[in-house]
Amino acid sequence: MRPFENIRVLDLTHVFAGPFCTYQLAVMGADVIKIESPFEPDMMRCEGAISETNDSLLGTHFMSQNAGKRSLTLNLQDESGKNIFKRLVLGADVLVQNFCGDAIERLGLGSDDLAKVNPGLIFCSITGFGLTGPKANHPAYDTVIQAFSGLMSANGTKKTQPVRVGPAVVDYGTGVQAAMAICAALYQREKTGRGQNIDVSMLDAALMLMCSTTTDALATGQAPRVQGNAHPFYAGYATYPTAEGLLMVGAWTNRQLSQLFRAFNEHERADEIERTPRRLIGKYFKTDTATIGQYLLRKTADEWEAILNELQIPAARVRTIDEAINHPQIISRQVIQSIGHSDNTVTPGDLPVAAFMYSHGSPEVRMPPPRHGQHTDEILDELGVSKKEIEKFRQTGVV
Repeated sequence: MRPFENIRVLDLTHVFAGPFCTYQLAVMGADVIKIESPFEPDMMRCEGAISETNDSLLGTHFMSQNAGKRSLTLNLQDESGKNIFKRLVLGADVLVQNFCGDAIERLGLGSDDLAKVNPGLIFCSITGFGLTGPKANHPAYDTVIQAFSGLMSANGTKKTQPVRVGPAVVDYGTGVQAAMAICAALYQREKTGRGQNIDVSMLDAALMLMCSTTTDALATGQAPRVQGNAHPFYAGYATYPTAEGLLMVGAWTNRQLSQLFRAFNEHERADEIERTPRRLIGKYFKTDTATIGQYLLRKTADEWEAILNELQIPAARVRTIDEAINHPQIISRQVIQSIGHSDNTVTPGDLPVAAFMYSHGSPEVRMPPPRHGQHTDEILDELGVSKKEIEKFRQTGVV
């Protein structure tokens, strides 16, 4: 049994951060009902690497965080739609929404409104800047938050800065923060019986994703120096070219750095490193960098990865993501799982699921990503809505 079986989640989210939060709840067993407008589906349904899936409203950017959910179309601008929604709220445990600013309140479906319907509801709002402060009503995407938070300025080199991180790390980091907050709120409700109102900010999540960097800035009042692929003081913590491929070496500690030099048979320098106080470890940065670079050119990145890992020195060849996901290490894990194929659609058969496993009841995807409105009739039937009523709602644009 997965942890959140018998927990119902109403998903009023779109794009990446919100859907990824509810996706993590779904793979842990929650019954997640994704609620979309009948007229404007989640914009990610049309985005991704395969044109056929985009055209069928099952783009890979949608699939990546919506498998395992059921899909209900519902017009929340319509009073009948709102009434149906409130009936769903009555039996729900969690609601997650990422409308901009106070849009959900203007619909009459804010946390205070729904607490009257279900006092035990966990109501989670995910926004760009949070529900408070001068930018509370401003829109945002991952890249905008990277720019605002200082993340872009902390990334790159002196020549290229600022550089955004390519993958939507702020979106996904925000989704993880939100899922963790919901998990804690559900546990809290078990003890108190009270619901919770959660305010998750993408900007706040970006600062948490840079926790040590944020702390340095708080302590010094200064922005960090951009590092590119090399640490400014530690020669053993950098990317180097090899006879074939790039190698990221992670010899951070004195012991790891000394082991690196022993791998080169530079035992005298290794002994010196072991005796060097930590604050002085960068004294020979330039000469150490030159020595490391010289030796690493003698073998391939794959060969050095194997040699250094055997010596307990963190190191890896710089891989592309397609190389990584086909590596035996990732194949041995459960992070990527088979989901099957949706009807009459060209879709990938595998998706990333979760970054952890349990000894029992591990995260698992049991349904492919839903077609737009695929489970509308099924969900309304569970509420006791007759087929005749459903057809009327469909004709009037309620569903």
